[in-house]
Amino acid sequence: MLDYSGPWTYKRFSSIRTAQDEAVTMRMRWLWLGILGLVTLGCPVGVGTASAQDAPAKTAVSQSTADHSTFDALKKAFASGPEVTQACLACHTEASKQVMSSVHWTWHYTHPTTGQELGKSRVINAFCGNVATNETRCTSCHAGYGWEKVQDGPPKDQTSVDCLICHDRTGTYTKLDNKAGQPPVSPLPPNALTITGAPAVPVDMAAAARSVGLPARENCGQCHFYGGGGDNVKHGDLSSALLAADKSIDVHMAKDGPNFACSTCHVSNQHVLAGSRYFVNAHDTKGTAGKPGARRDVATCESCHGTAPHQATSLIGMKLNDHVDRVACQTCHIPEFARGGVATKTKWDWSTAGKLKDGKPYHEDDFVQSDGKRLHTYLSTKGDFEWAENVVPHYAWFDGQVRYTTTEDKIDPSSVVEVNKISGSADDPASRIWPFKRMEGRQAYDVKLRNFVYNHVYGPQTDTAFWTNFDWAKSIKAAMDQTGQPYSGEFGFVDTYMYWPITHMVAPKESALECQSCHSKDGRLANLAGFYMPGRDPFGIVDKLGLGILALVLLGVFGHGALRLTTSRGGPNHG
Repeated sequence: MLDYSGPWTYKRFSSIRTAQDEAVTMRMRWLWLGILGLVTLGCPVGVGTASAQDAPAKTAVSQSTADHSTFDALKKAFASGPEVTQACLACHTEASKQVMSSVHWTWHYTHPTTGQELGKSRVINAFCGNVATNETRCTSCHAGYGWEKVQDGPPKDQTSVDCLICHDRTGTYTKLDNKAGQPPVSPLPPNALTITGAPAVPVDMAAAARSVGLPARENCGQCHFYGGGGDNVKHGDLSSALLAADKSIDVHMAKDGPNFACSTCHVSNQHVLAGSRYFVNAHDTKGTAGKPGARRDVATCESCHGTAPHQATSLIGMKLNDHVDRVACQTCHIPEFARGGVATKTKWDWSTAGKLKDGKPYHEDDFVQSDGKRLHTYLSTKGDFEWAENVVPHYAWFDGQVRYTTTEDKIDPSSVVEVNKISGSADDPASRIWPFKRMEGRQAYDVKLRNFVYNHVYGPQTDTAFWTNFDWAKSIKAAMDQTGQPYSGEFGFVDTYMYWPITHMVAPKESALECQSCHSKDGRLANLAGFYMPGRDPFGIVDKLGLGILALVLLGVFGHGALRLTTSRGGPNHG
């Protein structure tokens, strides 16, 4: 289970050791003392290479060879997004074609190993459930304009690509939260909101068009920080806290550090960005390939930091490098996620949705975030929720392969169903220990056919949308009919887990996990089975070896002392 025991102080781990921790630490010391008895005791202990957190703050300087504010084609009024895109295509003739071949556009991905047909348009998730039948709401975060029916695929016209959502640099461009990707332009509907939940304000499309540049965190964050229905709801390590982060939140994106954009790591090639939650590069053995940060095919720690990132000038540094092939960098360097004052949703129970008071929907806001903001813990439209900040990750062996439970897969409702089953084991050399956000859910399924069902929740103008009439039977039947899925007509709710790899919110090196964080009986990896761990598993071969070496060292020291004492009594005087 996730640890929701409260905020983490970010002091060194040793400052909160219990008596039991001290006992474990003593056992670890015996091991290291035994080894150190055979090596040079004056070995330096400093570890760590030059890193992002050591870099001075940088001011972003445009590297573009074009000043778009001077272009005559952009010095006119634009009434819509497609009009801006048409102007862009006059010069960037291949841009829309490239975008349309990316997962950002298709929301479809064929897994090269499992053969599963995945992508946002197809999978079930533990949050709002599914895109199909809820299009204009869900496709508000699509990288285009006007995708109103999933079964028809995304729009085919090249002017439907939204250039500004990624390239606007005024900071004012956004999308409406229920108009299939359209931006807020006059006249706006009453009480219109954006995809971040903010009140919508008409965008000056011409100013946005003339401002274009490389994507910044603000661009990516509008969709990726607010996925699942709110700030940091979904991922746990992607929130608005990263917009103006300091080093305590993320050493790479820190304003007082390197101030990375998302694309610094998620490098692009013809508008296709590196990094995928469907097929994760969980163990990068290639590393920098000789040029740190130059690879265009991955978004891994190793592509910049190499496969031996710790200075091997000490025994500790060498031992840390020995861990790299079995432990993901993120495991030690992201001790907690949902940091920076923005909580993440950790549990979502759809089965309780639909309750009314006096015939009307209601809400409860019983979670108080560290900044004082109250977050909903019950909504008639969505059910019960739990939230947490500074969350200790769930750890698992991971080889990068993920298999999703789709509407075609049979499930066992008597146990927790994994929405996306992660693959890996201690016996697999391609697997490493990775940190995850494990989302707990309770979702609808077909009682007789034993598979997940789609649900139709959004649709103000329909009598089948759950958010309109709060009738699960109507909602599920409408969704299954529209998508052409078999449905017995009987539904229930099943407990689920959904896993999200944690890769952002890298902490300062001083806050990285120490040895005893894991190498202890009740450490972070206490429940991770299938392998022996010194300090956690008592009196194993390494413990015995360390004690044996220490005993031999002590025997040598005392033996030498006794021999000197004996010879000094009977031999010549050396004084």
